[in-house]
This record gives sequence, structure tokens and C-alpha cells, in this order.
Amino acid sequence: MVEKHDIVIVGCGAGGATAAQFAKKTDRKAQVTIFESSPFPQYSKCGIPYAISGEIPKIMDLIEFSEEWFKKARIDLFLNTTVTDINSEKKIITAKKKDGSIIKKQYNALILATGANPSLPPIKNVYKDNSKKLKNNIFTVRTIPDAKKISASAESGRKATIVGAGLIGLEMADNLHKKGLKVTIVEALPAILANILDDDMSKPILETIKESVSVHMNTFATEIKTDKDGKINTVAINKKDEDDQQEIPTDLLIIAAGIKPETSLAEQAGCKIGSTKAIQVNEQSRTSKKDIYAVGDCTEYVDFVTGLPIPIGLGSIAVRQGIAAGVNAAGGTYNLPKGVLQTATSEFFSIEIGSVGPSLQTRNDIETVTAKYKGLSKPEYFPGGKPITMKAIVDLKTGNVIGAQAVGENAAQRVNTYATAILSELHIDTFKKLETAYAPPIAPTLDVVTLVADVASLKWHRKK
Repeated sequence: MVEKHDIVIVGCGAGGATAAQFAKKTDRKAQVTIFESSPFPQYSKCGIPYAISGEIPKIMDLIEFSEEWFKKARIDLFLNTTVTDINSEKKIITAKKKDGSIIKKQYNALILATGANPSLPPIKNVYKDNSKKLKNNIFTVRTIPDAKKISASAESGRKATIVGAGLIGLEMADNLHKKGLKVTIVEALPAILANILDDDMSKPILETIKESVSVHMNTFATEIKTDKDGKINTVAINKKDEDDQQEIPTDLLIIAAGIKPETSLAEQAGCKIGSTKAIQVNEQSRTSKKDIYAVGDCTEYVDFVTGLPIPIGLGSIAVRQGIAAGVNAAGGTYNLPKGVLQTATSEFFSIEIGSVGPSLQTRNDIETVTAKYKGLSKPEYFPGGKPITMKAIVDLKTGNVIGAQAVGENAAQRVNTYATAILSELHIDTFKKLETAYAPPIAPTLDVVTLVADVASLKWHRKK
């Protein structure tokens, strides 16, 4: 007798919605049900900064798959419906709709795609009264309602302060700057983009950013001050290890200081929570609990290079996990690689950046050889070539490529090439011989991806 697949998914973000699609592709007869607490089906959280600036014309354009799409795909989608209980022994979930009615649903396989919540640093007076609601004109960047509120506030505001100089913080700074706001960035660490770029790669970016916005590094936002009507008017900041407090005039404050995995349902169901405080999953996106899977920002997996557990925070990885969970929950077989590569890219203030492999903080137990090269996107004699700085990172013990960082033209595709090398566990001596495409109006004879590999190979042979 063929097993009937009754699959329940909690969360309709990138990971959850992808899981639903691939479950249905794997078993067309599977009953797939998604419960989503918000009023919106799958939409791009990564696109929010660009919808706020107007580069994406309408905020609702962020929706990638409509309710109608799910209906046509024969996937049951319940919006405004919150899962409140999981009985993992009897395999029953309980959900509450916005009107108060209760749904109980049996499952063969359960996929948790509960996402994450914004991480808020200890700043005084950010909340209204004793509630957990942020004061007016204080925002996080996570949802469509966030995007709508920030957009409305930016129309009347003139000064914005952003706490956090990671990808989201810098993307928001750029997009608010494009809208004509005076922007101040406050970052607690001594370097921007600390999770994806080494200091020597991020410092030149910081200098370029400072031409457009004000930046305070090694600095904490400590307190919000408001006028007599309760409206925010200044942010108090303190430089690390100094008592000198400054006050930054501001009309709106955006907190982009990272995320915290949402694991309450997983804990209730008995799933193991890992060292990063996220749900532990394996290469099939399975949790420690039988027939329960998890995907996306609520999970941790291992780093391909270091083998260490890391929290998942990239939409691209969430989608890959969603494929694995969907296929496996519906009776197929799909294994992820033995770890994640953490391939990331972005663009802000006309600077394109890309990175793959573990950050300096997580590879400090591995002896490495690094090389850096500055090149052009076209031959020197051909007009219009743009500068590219590329860094290659090699494991001293094995000689294998384990990371790369790029700043400049086509940074994303250049680190994608290195991602292929890392996944293939390629030796730097093999990688440096890569044959890259050449034509004067498009690319130089030898691309910066191989030229930096040449330098890395020389340094590796000298040190090994």
C-alpha cells in the first residue's frame, strides 16, 4: 500500500513555500497545507530596502507567489493563522485563525519554517510604555508592514539613524540616502560587514560610504529621547570604552542588528536546539524528532569548511533547505552538501561586494594563506574597465580553496566561481589554471579570479 503523504508546513516564507512546491512536485497526490500567521503569502524580505526607496515600484510587488498561485498548485494555504500547539506523538497541530476559530490537523510529516525575530540591542526607551511594541518611528526591517511604515515615515522625515552595519543596515542606509534623507550609521564593532568580509576588504568600502553618510564605528546606541508628544528626536550614542555621550538628531531609527531564530514550536515538539540557539538539522533538513523537518532562519547547519554549526540567515540557503525538506517529506530523497558555503552578495552606494566561505572569526582555527589582487573588468587598453579587488583564501594544510571575497564589477559571479571550487574541494594549483572567457569589450585575457589564485598558489608553496 502506497503511503499517503499529509504534509503540514508552518510558515510561508521562502523556505516554507519552496518546501510546499517541491513536496507537490515529488508526490502530486500529497496533501500539502501551509499555516502562515501573517496576511501575506511568500514575499521577498531581501527586497524590502529597494521597495522603500522606490526602486521596486510598489511594496506589494515583493509578493512572489499569490494566494491564487497556491490554489492552482493545489496547496492549501491558511493566512492569518497561527500554529499554537504541536503534539509530536500523535502528530497533530493546533492552529488559531484570526477570527478565533481553531483548526486541528493531522500530519505524516511536519516542516517548520518559523523564521526569526529581529534582535534588539539594549537601547533605553525603545518600547512604548511597558509593552514590547516599538515607539513611533522606530523600526526593524523584516516584514511588509515594516516596509510600509518605514516608507511612510521616510516621506516626512529628514534624518535617519541606522543601528547596524551589516548587509541590511548598509542596504537601508543607501536606499534612504537615495530618498534624500541625511543618514547616520551606528555600529558597535570596529568594522563593517564583519560576518562576510575581512577588515582589509571592508576598510576601503567604509571610506567610500563615509562620502555619503555619517558613520560611527565602535559605538553603541544607548538611549532614545523623545519630544513632549512622544516622538523620537534624538539617539544617544557612546563610543566603546569612553564616557563621552553624543546625541544624534533623528526623525526615524532603524535597528538592523541581526536576528534571533524563532524556535518555540520546535522546542515544544521536542526538537533539539543547537549551540547557536537554532533548530539543529541534517543534510535532509530533518530535525532530531522523527518526521519533523525545519528550514530557513530558524535552523542551524554546519559550515562546509570548518564543520562548525552556524545559524542560517541567507534566503538562498533557506530555499535549498526547502527543496530538501519538501522532497524528503513527500517520500523522495534529496541531500544537501555536507555544509553551507555562505555565498553572499550585495550592492550599496554603487559598490558591489561578494563573499564565500567562513568569516575570519570562524576560520581562526584553520591556518590559511591569503592573497589579494587588484584588477580590471576589461583589458587595460579597452575603455570602460572597472576596478575589482579580489581576495583568495587557501587552507595551508591541504592547499584547497576555502574562501574568496570580491569588491567591484561582477563581484557576485566571481565569488560564485570560487564557490564551485570550494564545493569541489579544489586545490589552488588546479583552480589557478581555470580557463576564463575573453573578449576585449567584455573581459580580460586572464581574469582577476585566476590572477589572485596565481598569487595564492605562490604564497602557499612558499609556506607549506
